[in-house]
Amino acid sequence: MYFKRIGDLRTDHDFTQQRVADYLICNRRVYSRYERGEREIPVSMVIKLAELYNTSTDYILGITDNPKPNK
Repeated sequence: MYFKRIGDLRTDHDFTQQRVADYLICNRRVYSRYERGEREIPVSMVIKLAELYNTSTDYILGITDNPKPNK
């Protein structure tokens, strides 16, 4: 599930939930719910996360296990 991936990506980059929430322009508690799978993440935020982590939306969504974006 995507919520596991976004949590792993965040910790791999040594980001806090607050830093990612600030980047997404959302409340930290809302972002925390995305990571726990308690709330669906909007497509626009998936795209922003892919840009932040330099990966693909397919990787975040679990469609592929390849973290490198296709160019």
